[in-house]
Amino acid sequence: MVSVSDLPAVNATLNGISAILVIAGFVAIKNGRRDLHRRLMLSAIGVGVLFLASYLYYHSHAGTTRFMGQGWIRPVYFSILLSHTVLAAVIVPLIIATVIIALRGKFTGHKRIARVTLPLWLYVSVTGILVYLILYQLYPAV
Repeated sequence: MVSVSDLPAVNATLNGISAILVIAGFVAIKNGRRDLHRRLMLSAIGVGVLFLASYLYYHSHAGTTRFMGQGWIRPVYFSILLSHTVLAAVIVPLIIATVIIALRGKFTGHKRIARVTLPLWLYVSVTGILVYLILYQLYPAV
């Protein structure tokens, strides 16, 4: 059974899985494997939805976690956290738009917006893992 205190690690894992699926989806489309690309990207979205549900559940039960690091790591951490948070809010409508355009068969438009969506999605996934590592592993609250 997963407890609430386990959810930050679960969320970081989901971020990692999402990043892997997005990269695999990119490789698939570059190799002309449209069906595989579609399945991988829809799987990445599913993992993202699981992440969001888990993240919201965790924060509704555990509240916020105070960052305990001191010195040079504080501005580094808060810079990563700020960029992650802002882009996490931006990426959701971008992903939705990218998927809708693809499902409508407008692949030229899909490719154009995906060139923005993909790197932002990867950035949000990777920085989500970094936030977890810094906040919960390197500088955990006592």
